[in-house]
Amino acid sequence: MPGASEARRNQGFCTLLEQAKYSETKFAHAVNRLGLEVGLELNYRQPSVSQWKQGSQPKPQVRAVIIAVLERRLGRPVTYAEAGWERPASDPGGSRRDTVESLINLGKEDMDPSRRKLLTAGLYSAALTVPAFSALVSQAHADDRDRLARPTGRIGRGEVETVRRMTDKVADILDDLGGGHARPMAAAFLVNTVAGYLRADATAAVHRDMLSAASDLTYLTGWMAMYERAHGLGQTYYLHALDLARESGDKLTYCRTLRGMSLQASHLRYGRKALEYADSAAEAAPQAGPRLVAFLRGQQAHASAMVGDHRGAVTRLNEAERALSQADSRRDAVGGYDQAAFLFHVSHVHYESRNLAASISSLRSSIRVMSPSERQGRMHARAVLAQRQFEYGHVEESCVTWGRFLDDYEVLSTARGDEHFDTLRNLIMPRTSSVVRDLRERTHEVAKRKAA
Repeated sequence: MPGASEARRNQGFCTLLEQAKYSETKFAHAVNRLGLEVGLELNYRQPSVSQWKQGSQPKPQVRAVIIAVLERRLGRPVTYAEAGWERPASDPGGSRRDTVESLINLGKEDMDPSRRKLLTAGLYSAALTVPAFSALVSQAHADDRDRLARPTGRIGRGEVETVRRMTDKVADILDDLGGGHARPMAAAFLVNTVAGYLRADATAAVHRDMLSAASDLTYLTGWMAMYERAHGLGQTYYLHALDLARESGDKLTYCRTLRGMSLQASHLRYGRKALEYADSAAEAAPQAGPRLVAFLRGQQAHASAMVGDHRGAVTRLNEAERALSQADSRRDAVGGYDQAAFLFHVSHVHYESRNLAASISSLRSSIRVMSPSERQGRMHARAVLAQRQFEYGHVEESCVTWGRFLDDYEVLSTARGDEHFDTLRNLIMPRTSSVVRDLRERTHEVAKRKAA
């Protein structure tokens, strides 16, 4: 019979360590390094990892770090149950508190500069599962009557329109100046205005419309957090957007948020999770116009290409193109999809299939048809194009594109732009070309101005 210590052994965690090919010492170092990324000063050594293997449970906040280390190493989701641990109550996939209370707390922390750094360092969970819209919405409608009595006044259609117009304005600021300026405004409006509206007395119809409008704004706030590389925060906002959407019965925002979650997963290179979210978004989609169909099929194409399903990716691209050709000229400010976005997806599919030349050509076309007001999207697209040109060996063309990226980067406040700028500064280019030298000089000057 096994001894007591052998019986307590956490076989799940031991198996994960073996799969990740980590020694106990190297794993402790990896946990300490990731802890620094999220503001935790950890000093674990080999004995701690040995204790975890023998059944000791790490602190709740450390469990999340350990799961993230394993996910990064294995390139797949890892659940707490798989690691033999209890899920921390603070984890985004755990039990939810009251939606409005939780959204207020999240927004207040996002508004507070002293808290924002820790908040934005939260970890993304690749193991998160999202219930189907149909499994949730019936209960939400059954509870409508219980939510109507509020002690904070009464609202009508005018307040709903205020939230929707503010969401459009924030989207415009995002395009023009970047998420670094737009997201704090969105968080402040959620806390100071929208939360009160959600608690106010209203007819059932107005309350549902307000939930829907709040869901749209929360989705946009999550999108900005994702774009600012605060992926754990973005995921949390997305979860709140899903809650609000299902409570209002808004299938459009629900599927749009799932599509945003797919985009986030694809950016973090979780291909299967990206496809899962993209397919779930398509399943949740209401009967709507062709632009929505194109919006969803484009993301399904990208995710399919990531998992090696080239035939499926091409099929989805063709469906997106047909749908987009049937769409009218109107484009939503939030979550809009147009020819530039479609061509960006075409480029991604080519890139995942290792057809660099076609990927570069599609990206050029995407940038060419972008609206002049889409400075944020154009900056990102140019940085991606420059990196792919460099990868293809077209160094001087890459330098020219990087220069155009800098034109937008100098006037935008965006962590995504900072990430691209760091990539540019770390590129090793031959110094024999005057084009390369000119770009290096300009990059140095921009870095000094940004640091000032």
